[in-house]
Amino acid sequence: MKPLQVLISSGPLRSQPGRFRELLTEAGLTIVDPPGEHALTADDLRNYLPECAGVVAGGEPYTEELIAACLRLRIIARTGVGYDAVDVEAATGHGVVVTITPGANHDSVAEQAFGLLLAVTRRIAWNDRIVRAGGWDRTLVMPLRGKTLGLVGVGRIGRAMIPRAQAFGMNVIAHDPVARQSEGLASGVRLVEFEALLAESDVVSLHCPLTPSTRRWFDESVLGRMRFGSILINTARGGVVDEAALHAALKRGHLAGAGLDVMDPEPPRPSNPLISLQNVVISPHIAGIDTLAMADMAEMAAQSIVDHLRGSVRKDCVVNPEVLESA
Repeated sequence: MKPLQVLISSGPLRSQPGRFRELLTEAGLTIVDPPGEHALTADDLRNYLPECAGVVAGGEPYTEELIAACLRLRIIARTGVGYDAVDVEAATGHGVVVTITPGANHDSVAEQAFGLLLAVTRRIAWNDRIVRAGGWDRTLVMPLRGKTLGLVGVGRIGRAMIPRAQAFGMNVIAHDPVARQSEGLASGVRLVEFEALLAESDVVSLHCPLTPSTRRWFDESVLGRMRFGSILINTARGGVVDEAALHAALKRGHLAGAGLDVMDPEPPRPSNPLISLQNVVISPHIAGIDTLAMADMAEMAAQSIVDHLRGSVRKDCVVNPEVLESA
């Protein structure tokens, strides 16, 4: 009988060593590694995925059309906690389990979010460019101590921001409609209503999923209600922010700056006006993939594949448990 195949679609993991490979091969699975580190296209997926029982997935889209064409597919194991690129309803309808890797990369995302915040407030990227061009601009910068950080979402990533902010002497408030004050938030962190967060925060950091209700949530109206001179940090999903409205708020000076690890679309078009603003720092959606986080996510995704194919997978990793219940 032909061994089951597993596709490694995540670019940073293809043809790379790691414990995740050992888990798959020790389980008797054959690994399929497309060449290169580029994000797989729809044509790539149509070429490689139909013969596979599982996939260690990155951020590439898994559409209803693709899932329907992959009759052997039993599990899509996402490296990360976001799964907006997967048509979960279609996966469920075709009996395909979708898993994520909770707890594997929240510290990495928090570190990047704070790095973006420091880069914006301390003008690090901008001053670097000035000095390299022969300049020497000693314009005063914004301190973090004594400022208020507003967290939109206090899941694992939002909570990981709290000790980092407090170590810099920041006050922290948070808004999350499903969180309760008793659910392990650090001492001194207040849960507030959304309008209060916008009004009180010197920095607003986004840590919410992209859903129909959060798409373009931070539009002209919401950005306009943020405190004058405040900063927006987005390491969640680009679609949560209306980029045209953000550009307008930055240009007119209502917002002092923005740090973005995610954009919509990705990569941004060269004509995107946010790229030209000196008070915007952009990174290429790398917040959750430092070397340690990537290894941990890959191992957890591979373990989910092995466990599911053997008939038992961690329930806290499964996005659509109804597939398991109907099996």
